[in-house]
Amino acid sequence: MSETIELGVEGMSCEGCVSSVENALRRITGVIDATAQLDAKRAIVTIDPARVDRDALKDAVDDAGFDVV
Repeated sequence: MSETIELGVEGMSCEGCVSSVENALRRITGVIDATAQLDAKRAIVTIDPARVDRDALKDAVDDAGFDVV
C-alpha cells in the first residue's frame, strides 16, 4: 500500500533545482516516486508508509539546499 505526501518546497528557481529535489527524495528507502513542481513550489512524494521515516523526507530536501515549508 502506498501513500502520497505533498511537501511545500522553497528555494527552487530552475529545472536543475527541481531535479535536485526529486533525486534527493528518490534516494530515500521506501520512496516510490517523487515529482517536484517549480511553479507550485511543492514536491509530490509517493511512499511506502511502513518503510519511510517522514523526517527523512524533510532532511533530504534540506540537505539538497532547499526548505520544506
